[in-house]
Amino acid sequence: MPHDLPKAYEPGAIEARWAEYWIKEKLFSVPTPPPGETRPVFTMFLPPPNVTGRLHMGHMLNQTQMDIIVRWHRMRGFITLWLPGTDHASISTQMMVERQLASQGKKRQDLGREAFIERVWEWKRHYGGAILEQMKRLGVSVDWDREYFTMDEDLSRAVREVFVRLYGEGLVYRGKYIINWCPRCGTAISDLEVKHEDVPGKLYEIRYLVVGTSEYITVATTRPETMLGDTAVAVNEKDERYKHLHGKKVLLPLMKREIPIITDELANPEFGTGAVKVTPAHDPNDFQAGLRHNLPQIDVMDERVRMNQNAGPYAGLDRYEARERIVKDLEAQGLLVGTKDYTIALGKCERCGTVVEPRLSAQWFVKIKPLAEHGIEVVENGEVSIVPENYKQVYLNWMRNIHDWCISRQLWWGHRIPAWRCLECNEIIVARETPTKCTKCPGSRLEQDPDVLDTWFSSGFLPFTALGWPEKTRDQEVFYPSTLLVTAYEILFLWVARMIMTGCHFMKGHQQDPKIKQASGWGDKKDDSVPFRQVYIHALVRDAERQKMSKTKGNVIDPLDIIERFGTDATRFTLAAMAAPGTDIAFNESRTDGYRKFANKIWNAARFMFMNVDQAQQAGVWSLDAWKKAAAGDRTHAGISGFQPVHLEDRWILSRFNRVTQEVGEALATYRFHEAANLIYDFFWGEFCDWYLELIKPRLMSPNGAARESVGLACGNLVSLFEAALRLLHPVMPFITEEIWQAVYDGKPPQKSIALAAYPQTNEKQIDLVAETHMAVLQDLIANVRNLRKELKLETKAKVPIQVYAQEPEIRKLIEKNRGAVERLATVESIEFVGASLAKEAGARSTARFDVHVVYEKKIDVGAERARLTKELERIEKEISNGQRQLGNESFLAKAPAQVVEGLRRRGQELQVLRSKTETALNELR
Repeated sequence: MPHDLPKAYEPGAIEARWAEYWIKEKLFSVPTPPPGETRPVFTMFLPPPNVTGRLHMGHMLNQTQMDIIVRWHRMRGFITLWLPGTDHASISTQMMVERQLASQGKKRQDLGREAFIERVWEWKRHYGGAILEQMKRLGVSVDWDREYFTMDEDLSRAVREVFVRLYGEGLVYRGKYIINWCPRCGTAISDLEVKHEDVPGKLYEIRYLVVGTSEYITVATTRPETMLGDTAVAVNEKDERYKHLHGKKVLLPLMKREIPIITDELANPEFGTGAVKVTPAHDPNDFQAGLRHNLPQIDVMDERVRMNQNAGPYAGLDRYEARERIVKDLEAQGLLVGTKDYTIALGKCERCGTVVEPRLSAQWFVKIKPLAEHGIEVVENGEVSIVPENYKQVYLNWMRNIHDWCISRQLWWGHRIPAWRCLECNEIIVARETPTKCTKCPGSRLEQDPDVLDTWFSSGFLPFTALGWPEKTRDQEVFYPSTLLVTAYEILFLWVARMIMTGCHFMKGHQQDPKIKQASGWGDKKDDSVPFRQVYIHALVRDAERQKMSKTKGNVIDPLDIIERFGTDATRFTLAAMAAPGTDIAFNESRTDGYRKFANKIWNAARFMFMNVDQAQQAGVWSLDAWKKAAAGDRTHAGISGFQPVHLEDRWILSRFNRVTQEVGEALATYRFHEAANLIYDFFWGEFCDWYLELIKPRLMSPNGAARESVGLACGNLVSLFEAALRLLHPVMPFITEEIWQAVYDGKPPQKSIALAAYPQTNEKQIDLVAETHMAVLQDLIANVRNLRKELKLETKAKVPIQVYAQEPEIRKLIEKNRGAVERLATVESIEFVGASLAKEAGARSTARFDVHVVYEKKIDVGAERARLTKELERIEKEISNGQRQLGNESFLAKAPAQVVEGLRRRGQELQVLRSKTETALNELR
């Protein structure tokens, strides 16, 4: 049956169909392997996107890289689990539903807590799966049968278990501390959820009268509205200027309240006046100083950051209105010394952009330092590796200076804190299930804490809770620790560090199935409590000018729009080809358009192949069924099945395919996605399409002639090579490779999908250095003739004779043997071998192995030729210098493979010959 690929490649027509097929056939669903399994395992968790989310370029990059790695491992025979899910995203989701209610003129308080939570669940059922549907359209190869939501009952039960255990161990506690308060979200947020930006502000210098004297102390502040809550002024004990004031009091301006002068390290004699105001309820450093001196804590703002009753005459004002009024009143009373311009590092909520307020509040915290110790140890000793390496030190620095983690949020949507207060004795009861009576007194009137847990708290346990914890399961024995986490730097501390700490704590003593651990390559690892073996931090996607994308700049790129225009495969290939570790991606649509053309090139090559093999089948010189049978019998991981390298171009392409396969594998193993993509691109477009297909055309074009056996052999080799190349490309461009691969097998492939076929592995016996060297000579000759024709402005189809000087008999013999290919690909009429160098001839080129001259009468531009040769000589000199530097480097010689060193030496000898020829040609022109 003839193969029928449409003339034009339309990605939209095939991508949705295959994405649906992969899910329908459950190709990526992974049953739990039974005891005794010896195959290697590769496990990865999808960083759960917010249930409110829409796909953005960060997701696209993250999921592209993960999907490439997962498909690569699956095709190499690993049991591959990629676990998907979504995060309930407390703040974001609650904001979304509250916004919906506001459009109806309602507030959540109008509904009440239970009705509001039901409204959120309803919203989640209707709108919450948008990003997962987008992921399905992208064809990501996750196990959809294991999809989770972080508020699922099993995960909620596990979160309660974690909280109860940590509380029982004294690692969770409730306390009153300074936290970051977002008045827009109406909740505490962690330090990591605050983004600081430098903005122009003011520094206000205020005079405080020393009680019983006419002396004043001047202090400076950027937030004069907080002075209403001052409970002391601090000076340094060693500051000679203020020793006479130790133990005295000052009168708090505007409030007429006496507060003490204290001596504390908070005051730096070298900074400002050396005296500072102390506001324990509104500054974290002042709070600590207040604890040291037992100072009162006066909160002067409410939850909406409006001044409260403690603010006296300023009660009811917004914080900024109060600031303006206070400054005017201070000035009127002669207490404002001055105002200076000052740059302020202003903290804003990362979700809504509102300026946060440091505020005293009773919250739940995790005592984090005991957990951090193990988290530091496993990264220092290599049990968890972080790539790129520089992020390891960033992680360790943060972990060594870590602060207790505020985990309570003043929200309704989320995991509610499993703590109850007895209304009769104020006892706090922490329990897995709702208690019926107090554990301290006979009372039964209990009230649950209204707060919910930080979203990052629950998602921090996913590597083990999603595998069935707190029960011990076979899934944990097989899939924990997971192999790899691919994520962004911005959540290294929010999520990655916390997963490491909690995983090490709660999975302490866990042991992975030893056979699977050994087979997976982790036999040397001793600690199986870690949540993952490796962390890869991917780069940011920026715009074409390397600017960070933001809505305010108007430079946000919608990946769905790019996919609609260029196709998913081209978009994936762009992100892979530009993803050098540690380097941000300057996304450029012109690159994507180029890779859309690459997909077209593959498509057209497939159509050319099918046209020729269909003709060969009709002529009876080749059989697809016979090829399929032979290929099935030879279906190994060795690379190309049934390939018979009879001709030079066959031996060359077979060698190149194996070498590229090896290099691609090495690149993917170290997350050098750009190298892998570019290697595949150069092979498929440059070596396969531009060279191999052109070289074998004469053997394909005459199925009814005398060379029937040669035609059949060429068809078999072409199909074998193309099929293997599709498998090589598949992890990066899954859709087009699936479509063509299925067509290769005429709809009856040996596996349901190319995704389940074997990934090519290098066969060292098929690497042929001689064939590669000989082919390089022919390519060099053809390329030089083409360049000369271009310089001479010859008509494209005009054939011209050439002269060749080859000092080595082997080179002359090689060119003679492949005369037909040279003449056809370089549009040459005839080849004449001469006995002397042609370097002096106009319209000639010299290389280390041959000189070539296009015989064509045209006046040469001596100046232009001299400039060209001078530039060429500079290039040669530079390459010689670089080679000599490498060969003179003992460290390089000790580490580099022998063939690399030998290649450098051989290239150095060639360059010496080429330099001599170029110098001779220049001298002749002079």
